[in-house]
Amino acid sequence: MSQGKSPLVWIIAGEASGDLYGAQLARDIREKDPSSSIAGMGGVKMREAGVDILVDSSELGVIGVVEVLGMLFRFISIMRFLVRKAKEDRPDVVVLIDYPGFNIRLAKRLSKAGIKVLWYISPQVWVWRKSNIPKLAKYCRKLICIFPFEVEVYKGSGLEVEFVGHPLLEVVEKRRDNSVARDKDLFLLLPGSRRSETKRLLYPMLEAAELLREKHPGMRFVISTPREKVLSDVEKDLAEYREKHPSFTLPLSVECGKTAFYMQKCCAGLAASGTVTVECAMAGLPLAVAYRLNPVTFLLARLVIRKLFRNAFTMPNIIMDKVVFEEFLQFQVTPEALAEAAEKILPGGSRREQVEKDMEEMKKVLSCGSESAGMNAAKAALAVAAESRA
Repeated sequence: MSQGKSPLVWIIAGEASGDLYGAQLARDIREKDPSSSIAGMGGVKMREAGVDILVDSSELGVIGVVEVLGMLFRFISIMRFLVRKAKEDRPDVVVLIDYPGFNIRLAKRLSKAGIKVLWYISPQVWVWRKSNIPKLAKYCRKLICIFPFEVEVYKGSGLEVEFVGHPLLEVVEKRRDNSVARDKDLFLLLPGSRRSETKRLLYPMLEAAELLREKHPGMRFVISTPREKVLSDVEKDLAEYREKHPSFTLPLSVECGKTAFYMQKCCAGLAASGTVTVECAMAGLPLAVAYRLNPVTFLLARLVIRKLFRNAFTMPNIIMDKVVFEEFLQFQVTPEALAEAAEKILPGGSRREQVEKDMEEMKKVLSCGSESAGMNAAKAALAVAAESRA
């Protein structure tokens, strides 16, 4: 390709967090090179950032073997379409964001087609499958990671790895509203962004909220969802919960698309494990964290994972190598355990001060120089694109 041609960049994101990172990356690429054309797979955020969406990934964020099998033919169809389209359009670089089950297979096919692949947001090979490291080294031109400890994980693999900082630092800081004060009586519930999460976590969170309310009669609660589909699922489950519990009188509202606001407004929260826990920590919101998998998926995972990386599954705890947020997995997720953990992080609670210090320290650990993670990643993407066009 000629040097004079504008770069064509593809961004492939398969779930809500990747969509957020992809949107910021697209904006940063355009800031660095306004002539760039950007297309790919993503959701609402990437579309709003001006990305030409080839595949809408809004409902592709599934977790677990059972759930993935239920969508297998859809994934195969999407894979075939993207590979065919990539061979036709010949993007100068394809940026794959996390989503390893799908993206490693896509990377292999793109690499065989002679298309350069840049991986942004390392898959959690340090938890799941270290056997994927040689594959990444074979199929990817470069890997951009957002956690400093990941550079050491890939050492000796032959893969070029760069730590660029965490993209959420910029996202959270940009949307911070200094006029929003924390409400000591408002508590946030974040049961997840996937159907498999909300249906397993909403009920114990509601029961925990009722226990908190018994000790704090003035406390109010809000459930925040990331998009309309999740809102609909939560409202349906909440209606069923009210039918099963006629005495349920919790002062509770359900909102959509206002999670960032409530991260600043609420005094503390309960959350499903995921990127949102890092986001909350950056926003200064103390959490207790829960997660439940399909029982079959959990048993299979136990066979693969003999020991959790750094003895944790919640990202702030992994990043800091200590308990920042108390976390509860599978059978540990009980209303009593969640309520007790939440009690400790309320204003004046026994863990509140330490959690606030740890959240601030985490932000320092995840920063990387004066430029944002997105801008550093944009530079890397455009550099690889330039290689293709040389």
